[in-house]
Formats: sequence, C-alpha cells, structure tokens
Amino acid sequence: MFPPGPPGLALLLLRLSVAAALLLNAYVHRGALPGWIHGIAILISLVVSVGYLTPIAAAAALACHVLVWLEVGAEADVVVVALVPAIDALALALLGPGAYSVDSHRFGRRVVVLPPP
Repeated sequence: MFPPGPPGLALLLLRLSVAAALLLNAYVHRGALPGWIHGIAILISLVVSVGYLTPIAAAAALACHVLVWLEVGAEADVVVVALVPAIDALALALLGPGAYSVDSHRFGRRVVVLPPP
C-alpha cells in the first residue's frame, strides 16, 4: 500500500502533478472564479502534495477540478485538455500516497507481535 523506491517516487511525482494542475487550473481562470474556490484549490493542493488522506484529497481535487470547469464553462476543444489532470487525480485516488507521504507515517506498515500461546 505504501511502496518505497521508484514506485514511491512515481507516486510522489503524481501527487505533485495533481496539486500543480489544480493550482494552475484555478490560476488560469482566476477572473471568472470566486475567491472561495481559489482557497479550496490551494488547500487541496497542499494536502495532496504532502500526502495527507490522499484518496480523499485526490477525490476532492477531482471534484474541485470539475467545479472550476462547471463555473467557467467548458468548450469542446478544452475538455480534452482538462481530462488529463482529472484522470491523474482519479488514478491517485485509486493508487494511494506511496511511501513518501504523511499517510505512510501515520498508517504505514506495522509489525504485529503475537504473544506465545
């Protein structure tokens, strides 16, 4: 669940890419969006980038991404570009945070020692 090494590094890069895509999406449409959406986008990006409650935060990033596109109004040629960060957020929600995250330190591998019978 919390793979170390290259898979953990790949999940770290995926988390950073989802956070950056959400921030860029909100920044590009800053004139058309209310301020509370920008605050939510910044908060979700911070939570995703450090890997805290990653499946929930990635689903929230996906929802915020969709909310931005619903507020702005999506054109047919731009929807294809908007799908890539949405698919990344969905993949992150399904894969989890990786070893280099807050989640791995909170919920990581544990050694269970059973008493002798």
